[in-house]
Amino acid sequence: MRNVVRAWLVALCAFASQAHGAGIVDDRGVALELPRAPQRIVAMLPSLTEMVCELGACDRLVGVDDFSNWPAQVRGLPRLGGLEDTNIERVVALKPDLVLLASSSRAVGRLEGLGIKVATLEPKSLADLRRAWAQLAQVLEVADGAARWQRLEAGVDAAARRLPPALRGTTVYFEVNSAPYAASEASFIGEMLARIGVVNVVPGGLGPFPKLNPEFVVRADPQVIMVSDHDARAIRTRPGWDHIRAVRDGRVCFFDAAQGDVLVRAGPRMGQAAQLMVDCLQRRGPAR
Repeated sequence: MRNVVRAWLVALCAFASQAHGAGIVDDRGVALELPRAPQRIVAMLPSLTEMVCELGACDRLVGVDDFSNWPAQVRGLPRLGGLEDTNIERVVALKPDLVLLASSSRAVGRLEGLGIKVATLEPKSLADLRRAWAQLAQVLEVADGAARWQRLEAGVDAAARRLPPALRGTTVYFEVNSAPYAASEASFIGEMLARIGVVNVVPGGLGPFPKLNPEFVVRADPQVIMVSDHDARAIRTRPGWDHIRAVRDGRVCFFDAAQGDVLVRAGPRMGQAAQLMVDCLQRRGPAR
């Protein structure tokens, strides 16, 4: 609990310290100094695009990655590739004063070598998201960043309160890909499941998104299965899965592509993600 409070105080201090030329330290530990708040921004990760817009700076975006699709305002912006295939020439042509990238992007060094300001922010957990939010609010000089964050947190809490007490402690398996890759307790998704009061059957010690032997899920016998990959609709025919309580009782939720985006992106739509989970648990939401 002390660590959570300390992290929140650090974030608040970051919000409070906004001033022209204020610097941040990105996920690489590299300090970024800007002479003024950036006015031409390229965001190369959907979660970063969504955060910029939620912070009220959507009109400063001049380009985005191929997968950014929310809010609707960004859909007409130039598409500049992804983690492995960023179109450097097109990015440079847009004359950005800041490019936001994932730490794992191959474009970081090339862009910096061309003299372009780069910040790497890649939220993978709630703590990462809170930190990235504070840093973006600071560099964008958003005065009410802390208040906006509190509203996002309130959305998650409101969704959690809607889950009936009788459903708290329900065991859940969340599949992100039909390989199958699952969301463990250590992932952003796993943390959201914990926030609403249910139990993830995939332990965090396996990594955030481990590839599982399907027999693992049979042994775990979850009460509810959530699936963000429509290609996985055949899970009912996997060997032994007809004995899993969730499959036997018809408590399997398949989320469509738009809902899947909300759920798997560690971004500002976390209140909506929590509500999708609650709707599934209450058997009111996605098709089963």
